[in-house]
Amino acid sequence: MRKYIVSIVGRPNVGKSTLFNRLCRKRSAIVDFEAGITRDRKYEDVEWNGKIFKLVDTGGIVFNSTETIDKMVQHQVMLAIEESDLILFMVDAQTGTTDIDKEIAKILYPHKDKVMLVANKADNEKYEWEVYDFLQLGFGDAIPISASQGRNTGDFLDAVMELIPGTQSIFQLEEKSSATRIAVVGKPNVGKSSIVNLLLGNPKLIVTEIPGTTRDSIDSPFRYHNKDYILIDTAGLRRKTRVNYGVEYFSTLRTIESIDRCDIVVLVLTADEEISVQDMKIASYAKRKMKEIMVVYNKWDLIEKETNTINKYLKELHFQMPFLQFAPVLFISAKTTQRIHKIMETVAKIEEESEKRISTSELNRFMETVIMHRPPTHPSGKHIKIYYITQAAVKPPTFIFFCNTPSLITENYRRYIHNQLREMFKFEGVSIKLIFKGRTKNEDNIELQ
Repeated sequence: MRKYIVSIVGRPNVGKSTLFNRLCRKRSAIVDFEAGITRDRKYEDVEWNGKIFKLVDTGGIVFNSTETIDKMVQHQVMLAIEESDLILFMVDAQTGTTDIDKEIAKILYPHKDKVMLVANKADNEKYEWEVYDFLQLGFGDAIPISASQGRNTGDFLDAVMELIPGTQSIFQLEEKSSATRIAVVGKPNVGKSSIVNLLLGNPKLIVTEIPGTTRDSIDSPFRYHNKDYILIDTAGLRRKTRVNYGVEYFSTLRTIESIDRCDIVVLVLTADEEISVQDMKIASYAKRKMKEIMVVYNKWDLIEKETNTINKYLKELHFQMPFLQFAPVLFISAKTTQRIHKIMETVAKIEEESEKRISTSELNRFMETVIMHRPPTHPSGKHIKIYYITQAAVKPPTFIFFCNTPSLITENYRRYIHNQLREMFKFEGVSIKLIFKGRTKNEDNIELQ
């Protein structure tokens, strides 16, 4: 079960980012008095009365003129309509209805069942009376709020929850199925749905030559070697278009949501195309979320092979995404079914690696050897001592290093230990976490992912 997606849409400088920060209780979006400052999309989980949804902050909608809506803007609004479960159409209570508001309203009106009109900057009762001016937009009464002061935001959130009644509770989110969830992600037309169909053994999903056929994520449970799995076939990452902002953000939201709730990410690349910015962003997101990752190059049948062809692909992959050097890489063809069986074999191996435990005695012998070859140092010349290391958890494997002063252990040395751990104990396809702890409560703990 995915989270509902709620997007804030409106012309520049109506306070979208201010509301976003207010609801997320953090300064995630840049707020500036210069109109149109938001360019990159921001998204955060918002919790209200034990329920949770994903909130999206968008850039201000701009126009070539007061009469004609720009194609880029229209595309952006349509993506918001397509990808969101609820759209918060924000207007300015102090300015009143503008021509731009009316143009946006025309596009949103056919989908008014999932639009909520929000009048921001209603800082006092005087402005609350002014919101009746917005009735002409055709969305009923506007909810008056003040995002900067927090005025009426509680009532506003209650109203949001009424419009998305199936919203997940935090308790539901914390419930964990015993089945391993696999998210198959990648650009459109790389063969994700074909791969999923082959793994499931029946044509459950529509497979066409048209990019972007899969509009939402589809969960398909199955069994492999007496173990339960769930395949999540996600909406593809759309190719970058002339649209400077809007497309890339909304088109990746479903993929991001799928990665959030999966255990293993299968990043599908295509052998006949170069690695894209979208590929790198989604792989980086999966790594930051400490997911288990594998890379699959599809359409291997289209490539003319030489002796070093695979090595060339691996070299380029690790050059573009050095943070994925731990991820296993497969070269397959969904069309000819070449090496398709290797995907689940590799998934099972990654699962085994993620649940692997190393004994404390073995870890400390390892640490002694590492320190002997290269002891930790600091530019200040202060003495650094690592007392011992232990594995605290699995999925992801988490290692705690107890030392005298964690803050003195340099970034380079922490990376060095991380690499040595991988060299010794492998953990193929698995993100590992290192935590450096001091002996006193006052000492800051340092985490490395």
